[in-house]
Amino acid sequence: MVLLGREITVLGAGIGGLTAALCFAARGAQVRVLEQSDAIREVGAGLQISPNGARVLAALGLSDALISRAVRSEAVVLRDYSDGEEVLRMPLGADPGFHLIHRADLIDMLAAAARTAGVAVELGRKVDQVVFSDSEAVSLRFADGTCEPVSMLVGADGLHSPVRRALDKPAQPFFTGQVAWRMVLPQTQFPEPCAQVFMGPGRHLVTYPLRGGTERNIVAVEERDRWTAEGWSHRDDPMRVARAFAGFPPRVRGWLESARDVHVWGLFRHEVAPVWHRGASVILGDAAHPTLPFLAQGANLAIEDAWVLASCMSDSADDAEAFARYQVMRQARTARAVAAANANAKAYHLPEGPVRTMAHIALRMLNRTSPTMPLRKFDWLYNTDVTAS
Repeated sequence: MVLLGREITVLGAGIGGLTAALCFAARGAQVRVLEQSDAIREVGAGLQISPNGARVLAALGLSDALISRAVRSEAVVLRDYSDGEEVLRMPLGADPGFHLIHRADLIDMLAAAARTAGVAVELGRKVDQVVFSDSEAVSLRFADGTCEPVSMLVGADGLHSPVRRALDKPAQPFFTGQVAWRMVLPQTQFPEPCAQVFMGPGRHLVTYPLRGGTERNIVAVEERDRWTAEGWSHRDDPMRVARAFAGFPPRVRGWLESARDVHVWGLFRHEVAPVWHRGASVILGDAAHPTLPFLAQGANLAIEDAWVLASCMSDSADDAEAFARYQVMRQARTARAVAAANANAKAYHLPEGPVRTMAHIALRMLNRTSPTMPLRKFDWLYNTDVTAS
């Protein structure tokens, strides 16, 4: 095996970084993960693992762990904001299926598997800068002032990746005119195992169950002119989101009015990175292709990246060749997914008027005749199995 005994440093103990560490370790590499936090924790909310991501987790031996922690989704249900009535119900396949899971549970699952596989996780290692020498050797400059060379670096360090900054010219993201609130609410009854989207003029709300139905995940998106900073950690007044969705059905208003811990973030559009590798360094996940949350593919694309990168490196003793092949295999697909997510936002936010009316009539007709048709346009996304290539 080409990776047998190779020393690989992964920057970031998120979903992409831990999956990459598992993929490398499974191929015989000696892997360490550097995480800037003092603990592996994820304070986010829910996410959806679609079949393309689930196939990678299955290939890593994690199917049972995923099923035990997730709710398997049976459908995606589109609802009108005014009365909550069903507009379209799109049934989902059962194998490998769509899984609704708390981000923290997925991180815990991946971290446990990584440690079992012999991956070393070093906490409190904040990298400020990635430095290349004239010979393309790479070093990490840490926040404490120390500097350390690494033989191979994988940047899975997210939206503000110092690895990407070292590879590409700074890009200027732009505010989409949308903000998103996220929250997780406790529940006493198991709700319908599906993702529901309440669509309204200039706003929509997505909700689905987590943790055996004991919790409800909510992401609420509103169009606005005011700029809101990026990031997941901005707390907000729960009443602000409740007011923004005051015209939605009573059950939705009830959920929002019961919320106590709400976070808000501005949605920014970023370009897919033009350069993914240099010397002994390479990027994946949000560091390479940040995506808006309207197709639920951020985690899935990172999981795919991890498998493909490890496979390319296993197939070639030449890192430059392996990295170049990885970028070719991933760049067009991830760009297509990013574009599809961008388009979904507009479809959810149709204003009152004839266009919205006709669109909903068409969806209701599909609901009676061919409810799976809208999802089929994403067969290119969900039906892909990167582990088979």
